[in-house]
Amino acid sequence: MTSPWPGPTIEPLAEDALLLRFGDAMDAVLNARVHAAAARLRTLIATECVPAYASLLLRFDPLSWQGADGQAALERVREAVLAALQSAEESPVPPREIVIPVCYGGEHGPDIEAVARHAGLEVAQVIERHAAARYQVAMLGFAPGFPYLLGLDETLAMPRRADPRLRVPAGSVAIGGRQTGIYPQELPGGWHLIGRTPWAVFDLRARAPALLRPGDHVRFQPIDAVQYRQLSQATDAAR
Repeated sequence: MTSPWPGPTIEPLAEDALLLRFGDAMDAVLNARVHAAAARLRTLIATECVPAYASLLLRFDPLSWQGADGQAALERVREAVLAALQSAEESPVPPREIVIPVCYGGEHGPDIEAVARHAGLEVAQVIERHAAARYQVAMLGFAPGFPYLLGLDETLAMPRRADPRLRVPAGSVAIGGRQTGIYPQELPGGWHLIGRTPWAVFDLRARAPALLRPGDHVRFQPIDAVQYRQLSQATDAAR
């Protein structure tokens, strides 16, 4: 039998928006609860849900929630949210798991040696530890399709660069603090680049532009430079 979740605090943000706070930590278990709540609320309340690390933004149509008895829409939605979450299970929808190829080091990962020195490891050990982890997409942000991934081996955690780059190539896999992420387009950035994927992480021409969704599980598969070129050419041809 599943125990009910601890109720989140609920704050009104506007006449059509509520913010649910489940905690204040950057924690994979807490983040999984956010995503499970989002999945359930989308089904039961049919509202827009935008998850973050430990909070969830709900947007809704206030006219459809206005009570005939004069009860405000915000209060009616709040009551519906609490009722839905009281019976929610920890994982109502199994997460997708996506394996992403990455060419580590060299021109694709110019900061990997700095990460290795900081961690007191060999480059091969950095690659092994980074690829061995199972990551969770905590949220998308910073730029369209940019995934913030929780699950980084603690030994690889590293402060952001003191001198951010003006241009980071699309597909770059990077470490920033206790997180790893993938740059979806060429962007400025201050994370440490350790590799690059030939896959398109964000493509406006695709039916689903973002490769990853909040709540997905991710693994990285090391590939060599030859495989990178082959997969890159195949990706370009498919566009």
